[in-house]
Amino acid sequence: MKQYLEAGQIVGTHGIRGEVKLNPWSDGADFLADIPVFYWRDKPYAVESARVHKNVLLLKLAGISSVQQAEAMRGAVLLIDRADKPLCEDKCFQQDLIGLPVFDLRLGRNLGTLKEVLRLPASDVFAIRREGTEDLLIPARDPFLVEADPASGLIRVRTIPGMGDEEDGR
Repeated sequence: MKQYLEAGQIVGTHGIRGEVKLNPWSDGADFLADIPVFYWRDKPYAVESARVHKNVLLLKLAGISSVQQAEAMRGAVLLIDRADKPLCEDKCFQQDLIGLPVFDLRLGRNLGTLKEVLRLPASDVFAIRREGTEDLLIPARDPFLVEADPASGLIRVRTIPGMGDEEDGR
C-alpha cells in the first residue's frame, strides 16, 4: 500500500494571507480538517490552520504567506501520509482499491478491474475497466457492493440481471 495518498486538489485562493481552497477527494472536507501536514512535490507543508467552508477545506500552510504564493499552488494535488489518518478496521482508503479485480458473485466471474471511484450525489459508483468494451458502472453500496478488501486483493459485488452481463445474452 502507498504511504502517501492523494487528498485533493487546490482549486483557488482565499483572502490575501496565502490561504488555499482544497477540493477534497475523500469523504469530505471534515475528514481532512485535522491532518497536520500535507505534501506537495515531495515537500511537507505543516498546517497552520484548517477550516471547512462550504464543500472545500481552507488551508493556511506554513511557508505560504501571500496570495501570489497561494496562486502558484492552484491545480496542485496535495498528499497526506496515511499514518496521519488511521481508519477503523472495517474502512479503507479508496486509493487502495484502485486496480483490484472485481468479482461478481451472481455471475461467478471477474468483471474487470476497478478504474476509479466516482463521487456522485446519490452514492459513490465504481467504474470497472473491462477488456474490449465500455467501463461498467456499479453503485458502491448495498446491495451491490458485498466486500471491498484491499488485504484480500479483491472486490466482491452482486449485480442484477442486465447489469454487466450483456455479453451473456441476458
